[in-house]
Amino acid sequence: MEKKYDVRGMTCSACVANVTKAVERLDGVSTANVNLMTNSMKVNFDENKINDEEIIKAVEKIGYGASPAGEKIKNEAGPVDDRERALKHRLISSSIFMLILMYIAMGHMVHLPTPRIFHGREGAVIFAFSQFLLALPVVFINRDFYISGFKGLKNKAPNMDSLVAIGSLAALIYGIFAIYMMAYGFGQGDMELVDAYRHNLYFESSAMILTLITVGKYLEEKSKNKTRSSLAKLMDLAPKMATVIEDGKEVVKNIEDVRVGDILIVRPGESVAVDGKVIEGASSLDESAVTGESIPVQKSVGDRVISASINTTGSFKFKAEKVGEDTTISQIIKLVDEANQSKAPIAKLADKIAGVFVPTVLIISAITFGVWMYLGYGFENALNFAISVLVISCPCALGLATPVSIMVATGKSADFGLLFKNAEVLENLHKIDVIVMDKTGTITEGKPILTDVVTDLDEDEFLKIAGSLEKNSQHPLASAILNYAEEKNIGLEEITNFNSVSGRGLNGEIAGNKYFAGNLEYMLEEKIDLKGFKAKAEELAGEGKTSMYFANENEVMGIISVKDLPKKSSRDAIKLLRDMGKIIIMLTGDNEKTAEAIAGEIGVDETLAGLLPQDKNKEIDKIQKSGKKVLMIGDGINDAPSLAKADIGMAIGHGTDVAIESSDVVLMRSDLLDVVSALELSKATIKNIKENLFWAFFYNTLGIPLAAGLLFPAFGIKLSPMFAAFAMSLSSVFVVNNALRLRRFKPRGLKSSLNKNEPISEKENAKEENLKEKNEKTTKIKVEGMMCGHCEKRVSDALEKTGKAKNIVASHENSSVEFIDQGLSPEEIKNAIEDAGYKIIKNKGEDSMEKILKVEGMSCNHCVASVKKALEGIDGVREADVRLEDKSARVELDKDLADEALVKAVEDAGYSAKIEK
Repeated sequence: MEKKYDVRGMTCSACVANVTKAVERLDGVSTANVNLMTNSMKVNFDENKINDEEIIKAVEKIGYGASPAGEKIKNEAGPVDDRERALKHRLISSSIFMLILMYIAMGHMVHLPTPRIFHGREGAVIFAFSQFLLALPVVFINRDFYISGFKGLKNKAPNMDSLVAIGSLAALIYGIFAIYMMAYGFGQGDMELVDAYRHNLYFESSAMILTLITVGKYLEEKSKNKTRSSLAKLMDLAPKMATVIEDGKEVVKNIEDVRVGDILIVRPGESVAVDGKVIEGASSLDESAVTGESIPVQKSVGDRVISASINTTGSFKFKAEKVGEDTTISQIIKLVDEANQSKAPIAKLADKIAGVFVPTVLIISAITFGVWMYLGYGFENALNFAISVLVISCPCALGLATPVSIMVATGKSADFGLLFKNAEVLENLHKIDVIVMDKTGTITEGKPILTDVVTDLDEDEFLKIAGSLEKNSQHPLASAILNYAEEKNIGLEEITNFNSVSGRGLNGEIAGNKYFAGNLEYMLEEKIDLKGFKAKAEELAGEGKTSMYFANENEVMGIISVKDLPKKSSRDAIKLLRDMGKIIIMLTGDNEKTAEAIAGEIGVDETLAGLLPQDKNKEIDKIQKSGKKVLMIGDGINDAPSLAKADIGMAIGHGTDVAIESSDVVLMRSDLLDVVSALELSKATIKNIKENLFWAFFYNTLGIPLAAGLLFPAFGIKLSPMFAAFAMSLSSVFVVNNALRLRRFKPRGLKSSLNKNEPISEKENAKEENLKEKNEKTTKIKVEGMMCGHCEKRVSDALEKTGKAKNIVASHENSSVEFIDQGLSPEEIKNAIEDAGYKIIKNKGEDSMEKILKVEGMSCNHCVASVKKALEGIDGVREADVRLEDKSARVELDKDLADEALVKAVEDAGYSAKIEK
């Protein structure tokens, strides 16, 4: 089993190595993953061989504290903020005594006035003993260094505190020794002995080492808290309360008390408490906190809502489907936390070095002391060099180099809607060579629209048979057929003996007659006469359409073609990925012609079509055997084996739970541009870690010889223990702040375009070229009543029949149609749309006007919703676009309204406003 523990007392990478070795030595423990950044440990162990008590005892035996995660550790400093506060108090107290000590010890050197009792040979003992008394409080305040350091030495597990403790204690003991020698000199009348020792006291060095190390620890903890803020922010997003409908009454409950099946109500400005499905009302939800998508998403009956989304407009009720730890926000928090706890392979290098680093430094320090004594430079110089080596070598920076970067990166990735399941994936993602992606729902919208019905029968009769067969199917293409049948008010028949054939099609009986529906292979297997429909299906396949054959027991009765349009972002994402040197392969169960048509639109390197789930696995295996690393992107249950097979699996966020569980990375926004973001973040993180490790190693490589006095014989350069402590402290702060630079990371894949997830229409490529023609203008109008792809086709056909419109792009999602206008009058456009059965929503034109208001007092999306509602409640106001970022409201009016009316409406809502223009 795997269990998490909190660990107390770790200060550097040597501590991490010591705890890891102590736990992994235990019989029954397979791995121990210790994290300095989070002061935690994950242990995989056999619960039949070992238990919590034995693991905790092993940690305590080498001088640290431990407890199962979430339990209070004895003598624990408390929460993260408390540790920072405790260090701050330690620093302030130490600094007060240390500054007085420095004034007494060194004030006369810079001609500061000091009491006469400290001057000359007569005041030597008073001078030294006063420093000793001032150093003692600094030692006591920072006693944790001694407790931890000497525990480590006692248990043969020395750490950074051991180096600090030995160095500062050596300086303190030497100062005490100097007091004794001066007293002896006075007693013997040997004034030369007194003069020798009164100039070589190290009390200020002892106090300064402890204080400066505490400065570094405080700054380090402060920076680490900034690093932890991303996870803290995520946890703050999780709603605490929910309004539940019980027996017709509203009851406010703690989020822990909400159960699956409860009906909840959400009003403007409130957060969605749990995951569920809307059963009443409609609204616009801000899902940016969860998915990273900045644009509010429209929700109505039947749509799913996710926890921590913010309701910006209307009220709605929804039924709870996932509660507690199963909610989306809880899963995100869990994934980010797990990624923070995990260790990247590159960190193993630091751990191996840290395991032998401190003992090596102790040996180097001893050798340094011995060499300088042997060369005849005196005890004081030898001690100075030995202490400097001990203090400058503390491996704090080494221990922080990897975990701090991982924590910043995983927090930042959550902001973009990217979830890495562990640090190993984050490290290795940018190394992949080939990106293999499923087509349906990954490259395309996953919402096919019906485009063609080809049959020799009456179309309605044919659709009745097709719809009746498909109503029991879970295939994505079935929904397109059923939507079309519903739109045409075609009643469906009951089906008996229904049977689904995986990867082929289905069959069943209607009124005693057997019918078949499926692909070409299925028709051939059943020996059904194709009656010339194959040629038509191939022609439609060339246009990127997928055809389904419908047949009785003898012959094909007709075909229905659908098209799953690629997302607009897919083409941009694939171009960026290819620019990064990645090979892009599309896998699909569609026939080759359909797949190639889609591939031509989006620009992949290779297409493999007509594949069953097991075939996808074989293709991935072939690529891996060629020596290339594979990233698989998918969203369905049938993609789960391939996601697990690939070197790294990446699941689209709207996909199935099985696909998400099988993957290593989850894209919450279901946008392929986020693949680019994930790759770039992976590359940036590893670059940052390597920078940190380089500076940590480079610092010690350069610092140890300098501290040991390598330059002293030739240049007289000697590093004081005080400066060594200062340099060591700064190295840790540098590493943490270098990692914090990742918070400013902005991937190329992150786009703010409003239309990035709209599908690429069949005519869009042509449209992009023709828009450049100077004598034509682009017209965009709002159309009311479009509900599906078939509606879009009707509107497009109606405009095309006028002969004065081309490159028409209709969108039922945006309730709009855009086209190149070649001389259509407003009346002709209106007639064409109405003849098709739809209505033009009045556009802003000459009979409307706009006013802009500056609104003060708005601070959240709830404020925006309140101001918008107030303004749109005024007679004559068509629409109000209220923006939080610049505190403004753009109001579209049917008629000129008095400025006072607009200002009053805003003021009545609780805010202040003035007209800008």
